[in-house]
Amino acid sequence: MFRKFFDRLRGLRGDDRGMTTSEYAVGTVVAVAFASVLYKVVTSGAVGSALQGVVQRALDVPF
Repeated sequence: MFRKFFDRLRGLRGDDRGMTTSEYAVGTVVAVAFASVLYKVVTSGAVGSALQGVVQRALDVPF
């Protein structure tokens, strides 16, 4: 009884071969886009000066 039901469901699902390749491609494109935006943000002047200020304050802490 359940076997026929699951066999019917498998038939409705369709063929999804090749789907993982396109998912990896889209994931790679999104990761590269995010990395390039993050690189632009980190190398901008405002973030660079903020990071430099944090490091400078950390080095100036008296022990």
